[in-house]
Amino acid sequence: MTIITDWTDAKAKAFTRETLCFEHSLHERPMFDDEGLISLLDRYPREHLGVFTMGHDPEDWRSWRNGSAGDLSAEQLLRAVMDGRIWLNLRHTNDFLPDYAELEREIFVEKEARSGLRTFKRDLGILISSANAQVFYHLDTPLVSLWQLRGQKKAWVYPVENTHVTPEQLERVILRESAEQIAFRRDMDDGAQVFDLTPGKMVTWRQNAPHRIENGPMLNVSLSVEFMTMAAAMRANVIYANGVLRKAGIRPQLQTVPHPAALAKVGFARVAKAAGLVKQFERQLPSTFDLREGVPT
Repeated sequence: MTIITDWTDAKAKAFTRETLCFEHSLHERPMFDDEGLISLLDRYPREHLGVFTMGHDPEDWRSWRNGSAGDLSAEQLLRAVMDGRIWLNLRHTNDFLPDYAELEREIFVEKEARSGLRTFKRDLGILISSANAQVFYHLDTPLVSLWQLRGQKKAWVYPVENTHVTPEQLERVILRESAEQIAFRRDMDDGAQVFDLTPGKMVTWRQNAPHRIENGPMLNVSLSVEFMTMAAAMRANVIYANGVLRKAGIRPQLQTVPHPAALAKVGFARVAKAAGLVKQFERQLPSTFDLREGVPT
């Protein structure tokens, strides 16, 4: 059974190289209704559950806060999302739950067959979030596709060649020396592609493209799928190498494979990682609220 319903030869060729919007059928599956979400929250390892809240101003990215769900039942946790201003991030569900491992397999069998790409380091995550919640302007190391299952959200996707993200900022994210969020101003939206995501819509963008998300006035459920290809892994390693070289006082350029300098940097990055030359930043924020004591709104 086809998951993405509007593949074309042009989309298959452009996959991972351009920002694309697709239609899909995953929102029709019962695993994403209330009963399915409660089952998911009951089975997902609580120690891996990301619980967050945030402010209302898209420029106030420092208001992003980490919290704890404690021993709340799955029903109580879903009710907290419905009643408050909460963003639940269930990363790597494919590594913990067999039904989500099968879903990940289905998705990537189709993606690889249509695009001709080989993928690895796959992370199939579920996002369950409150009405009007948001994710601030940020960028990711891997490739990403965002699948809307319930509710409505708006996604702003910015060009990779974005003058608002300096090479140093990009390198610090790839080196894991800083958080993924980057300072944002509203006038930066002028250069963004904007997508209104409703159930049955999916958007995917180029590697490292900055983006931000705002929910509509209802519960939202989305699938966040991260993955790597050989080209994506090489790009990440070139940026990593540039970050290490910049620390040594060099002003490196970002070449693309198969440029000889890029291939050399891929090897250098692997050596630098093995040698532990970069001290990584602890991205996990300290817990500042407990849902058992009240739900942020």
